[in-house]
Amino acid sequence: MSSAVLDLLRQAILIVVTPHCYDKYFVNFDFFDGPCFSATLSKCLGLGIILGSLLVKLPQIAKIHKNKSGEGISLLSVTLDLTAITLYASYSFLKQFPFSAWGDASFLGIQTVLIGVLVLHYGGSTLSAVLYLVGYLGVTFVLIGGLTPIEVLWTLQGFNIFIVVSGKLTQALSNYRNGHTGQLSAATLIMLFCGSLARIFTSIQETGDRMVILTYIASTAANGVLVAQLAYYWNVVPKKKVQ
Repeated sequence: MSSAVLDLLRQAILIVVTPHCYDKYFVNFDFFDGPCFSATLSKCLGLGIILGSLLVKLPQIAKIHKNKSGEGISLLSVTLDLTAITLYASYSFLKQFPFSAWGDASFLGIQTVLIGVLVLHYGGSTLSAVLYLVGYLGVTFVLIGGLTPIEVLWTLQGFNIFIVVSGKLTQALSNYRNGHTGQLSAATLIMLFCGSLARIFTSIQETGDRMVILTYIASTAANGVLVAQLAYYWNVVPKKKVQ
């Protein structure tokens, strides 16, 4: 095998393995190093979550578009979720955490703002939908464009636990009042729950940031509530509104 191919293979392996662990595995042939196993597992999980995040909310978006309705979806919940995602992505980006530790947030942000736009659009207010999108893009630029000090982002990150839990429980309350889960997608809810659960481990391994870890623990618990409601209301058919 040529040196060029070997070098290319090494670079590919280094995507999920640190240089230290690469030497452990492929120079010393030590495949039972505990810290390297944890670090490699975290990288693989992180990259898997990022790949999954490209699709995680597409079932929700497709369901809204297909039914031309955002019935049962709380815009407040969507906005709080979007706020939490954007604050975390901005904080992680400026703290220069590994992309594998937070990259999914960037794709989740795009899909979440699209859900908000669709809920407003199919709710009969296209102008509000456009303003919602423009407002979000403006806030995002302020957060990651160097206009917001990292100290401020750290403080805002501290509010993320409250924001995450409030957003999920707002949706849970809406489900309870409606007696069904409306246009919520089962696939999206389950993937979000599994993703946030895995992120607890990757955050411990790759960031060591207690605030981030606590945020994902809270997010997992809140997502668990929504998944439980999904199972409880599984056979409930939403009543059509009388025109």
